[in-house]
Order: sequence, then structure tokens, then C-alpha cells
Amino acid sequence: MSARLIDREPHVPVEQIVAELVPPPHFAHVSFDTYLPDPEQPTQTAARGALVAFADRIGQPVARKWWKRGAPPEARSGMYLDGGFGVGKTHLLASLWFAAPEPKAFGTFVEYTNLVGAMGFAAAVEALSSRRLVCIDEFELDDPGDTVLMSTLLGKLVEAGVHLAATSNTLPDKLGEGRFAADDFLREIQGLSAHFDVIRIEGPDYRHRGLPVAPAPWTDDEVREHAQQTPDSTLDDFLNLQVHLGRVHPSRYGAMVEGLQAVHLTGVRTLTDQVQALRTVVLIDRLYDRDVPVVTSGVPLDRLFSEEMLRGGYRKKYRRALSRVLALAELADTKADEDLA
Repeated sequence: MSARLIDREPHVPVEQIVAELVPPPHFAHVSFDTYLPDPEQPTQTAARGALVAFADRIGQPVARKWWKRGAPPEARSGMYLDGGFGVGKTHLLASLWFAAPEPKAFGTFVEYTNLVGAMGFAAAVEALSSRRLVCIDEFELDDPGDTVLMSTLLGKLVEAGVHLAATSNTLPDKLGEGRFAADDFLREIQGLSAHFDVIRIEGPDYRHRGLPVAPAPWTDDEVREHAQQTPDSTLDDFLNLQVHLGRVHPSRYGAMVEGLQAVHLTGVRTLTDQVQALRTVVLIDRLYDRDVPVVTSGVPLDRLFSEEMLRGGYRKKYRRALSRVLALAELADTKADEDLA
């Protein structure tokens, strides 16, 4: 009998959360040299050059005298990577992290808010203030409370001389898929905006240049057979998994899928419940971090979220998740073809 995700309920101590503020396995070996700019998108080359220069500045004393009246570009302590999904923002952010001197931290917005929730605000400030660089991937602009929390946290870190780098999503009322979020980001972080240089990165989603919309779903029997033949994999009914995700805090989803070689799901259906959909986004992100192939039956994965959701306030978040889960499904199909060859 195949193992199941619904049987996994890991406990993650606070110390482990802090220690794991590093780029995820998917980006564990990236660098500025492995970032390949699209020749038709000069902003990608320019972004890489700007971050290389920023990495060289990290470790030098921050000009704190600029705190009240804003810093000139050469003294700014923050970089914001502005662009749509699939243009390599996380690749560049992780490359910056690897190029910067220790100590440093890398995590998603959700991981930092989880850290504050687990440690308390003052302890989180203390833990991060010793870092030379703190990278925040996917800064959440669709949750006002958490945005204020993170803006306050970043203010404390700037005062402590920490360099910052961030990417973000789009505010709920800004629905244009190709719209850049820089104005939203700078407005939401309020007094910190003068400390950030904006680096604009344009281009199509690299994960799906020339790829079909979605791989064809497998049959239930094919999914079960593949699960039986794949070591260190899981097999779950999609609806049962949704119930389980409601019992496990999203901060533990990474630990829940750690070490898996594949995840198999039968009976995938279009999600219409916002809470379930947002949990599924976090799960997809953690699977993508670890390059875990996803094998599914049921509806095609490009119909995972309802049309209403794809037009609604969390549109960009859902579209990023679709981009990532389709890449994982494509990875599963590729590996299956290789096994048959």
C-alpha cells in the first residue's frame, strides 16, 4: 500500500524554522551565472547587473543618517524585484543570497510571518537583526494585517543596518495579469520606500514558453500503478487531502513533503472554496521548492482553480500556483517517458 500525505503531521520547532531560512532546494544551486536572460528582454540583463553590484555593497556599513530623509541610490539598503511570474525573480533573489556574505536569511513572506507568530515580534527582530542580508520572496500585498506587520519588521531591520531584497505579488484590487506591483509595494511599506531601488524585470513566463496549457490527466488506475512503482512517493484522494491540509498549519507543509520523490493525487476537482484554494497554493509552492513531480487524475490542472478565483482578488497568486503545478506535472510526464524509453 502506498504512503499517504494525510498520514504526515510533522512538528517543526522554532529553531528549525530559523535554521531553514535559506533558498529552497529548487534554487539550491543557482547563481548569477546560471541566470540566462532572454535576449529579447534587456531588463533581465540589467537586473542581473544591478544585483551583482548590490551584492558587492552588502557587508559595508549602512548610511543610517539617511533614515529620516531617504537615501540616494548608492546608499539604499533595499532592492525590490518588480515583474510578473516566471521571469526569474526568485532565481535572481537566491543568486543574490548566495553571493552575499554571512550571516543572511532567505524566506517567503509567509515563512517570515510564521516565524513572528512562533517566536514573537521582538525575538524575530533580534534573530534577524544580525543578518547582513534578508531576502523576502513573494511579499504578500493581499493581506493588510500581515503587510503592516512585515513593514514594521523591515523598518526595525533597516535601523539595525540590514540589507533587504524582496519580490511581491499584486494587491487584490489590481487584477491585470501583466501589471507590475512596484507602486503597490512601495506604498504598502510606507516609510521604507525611500530605502528601496526598484528593478524592473519583464518577459513571459519561462516555465511555459512553448508548452501546452496543461498535460492530459492520467487515469485513476495509472496514478495508482505509478505510485506503487515509485519509491518514496505518496498517493492520496484529492478531497481527503483538502481535509488534511485544514488540520496542518501551512508552515509545516514543507516538512510534510520533505524527501518525497513524487506526489500522486486521484480525483482532482476544481476548487471553489477560497480557504482550500489558498492552502493548496502553499502546498504547491512547497512542492515546487523541492522539485517534487505531481501525478494526477481528474480535471486538467489548469482547471484547478475556478474561473471566478482566476478573476478575483488573489488572481496573481493562483496563476503563479498554476504555472508551478503545471511545471511539476510536466516533470512527472517527462520522467515517465524516460522510464519507458
